[in-house]
Amino acid sequence: MNSGEPRPGLTQKPQKRTDMNKNKVTWKDLGVTAEISAFTPQTGIEEFHVMLHLETNGELFGEQLQRIYQGEERLMRMPPVSGSDIILKRYFLSDSANQQPLIRKEHNCSVSVIQQPPLDGSKVAVWLYLQKGSHVTNVNGVTAAEHNGYRHLWQTGMYEHKGDSAQQTESLLTQYEETLRNFNATLADNCIRTWFFVRDVDTQYAGMVKARKANFAKQGLTEQTHYISSTGIGGLPSDTRALVQMETYALTGFQPEQQRYLYAPTHLNPTYEYGVTFERGTVMEYGDRAHVFISGTASINNKGEVVHTGHIMKQTERMWENVGKLLEEAETSFDDVAQIIIYLRDTSDYLMVKDMFDRRFPDIPKIITLAPVCRPAWLIEMECIAIKERRNDSFRNF
Repeated sequence: MNSGEPRPGLTQKPQKRTDMNKNKVTWKDLGVTAEISAFTPQTGIEEFHVMLHLETNGELFGEQLQRIYQGEERLMRMPPVSGSDIILKRYFLSDSANQQPLIRKEHNCSVSVIQQPPLDGSKVAVWLYLQKGSHVTNVNGVTAAEHNGYRHLWQTGMYEHKGDSAQQTESLLTQYEETLRNFNATLADNCIRTWFFVRDVDTQYAGMVKARKANFAKQGLTEQTHYISSTGIGGLPSDTRALVQMETYALTGFQPEQQRYLYAPTHLNPTYEYGVTFERGTVMEYGDRAHVFISGTASINNKGEVVHTGHIMKQTERMWENVGKLLEEAETSFDDVAQIIIYLRDTSDYLMVKDMFDRRFPDIPKIITLAPVCRPAWLIEMECIAIKERRNDSFRNF
């Protein structure tokens, strides 16, 4: 199924950017930089994606963390961010087992903590997703942002202690399905995006994949129906007994026609052809905008083969090409991308990759972390979220 043609009811606006703005602010006294994407329509919900980065001064983690907190406080006082609610906060840490206990407790947003060291030399970086105008609550670890008949459900930091990676994955999915039932939702109908962080991805990933596939089949998620956009990547939960950490985003109150999946068949193959069960990307259409969730994407061709083995620059370029095709199918482009997370296997590739991204995407909030991809031959992977202004009378506004 290819969704490249414009859909009835959708009026494409001129290419002039009106709602998405990108900005970078550095507080030199703190040594903190905020990279900000702001989607601020004249009416309706405003959205912000922010990456907070640190200049490293050789201090301890606790001191770096305090600087991050101070940067966040200044961010929240800045126009137009002022007055918004934090929905999601993900900490990228260099040593989660020792550092997680120092992270302050939050009760009004979903907090994710994962060991995926920022490769700029700091011990911590943070991705923030914020909304202005929603009614936001947090109950039993689920952050719900409600507006205009929609309920957005974010749950992070889910992990188990017992069993191998397959058993832990099955337990996590079963618990999550029970949580969704509390919101009159199901995995198959309402889950839009997942993340699976896997300890020692080279040995534990297969167990996660096996359990996910079996669970999905029970829920009616098969190659004949659909899967869920996802990233499965190396990452260490703070609990050393946990082999898998799961994080999710679900949505209620939408029409099935508002959701569609991305394939880019000229460049990518269906994931089930090599035994995994996720969608390459998902588009959620609203009356005033579209959200595009691009799954973890690497240097792969439409036969499922790794392309440019051993060559980080060529793998990066092919990865961009693949993501670009998915965005094109979603009737968007890199101009609409609000944030990027980049995962590297080899720290020595950092400076080269950073230079490539800085030259091509200087304004997009992004982070480069140490997180091995699920195949050893893949040197790099990226995911992203895009927001595009739309005018579609068939659907309610966001």
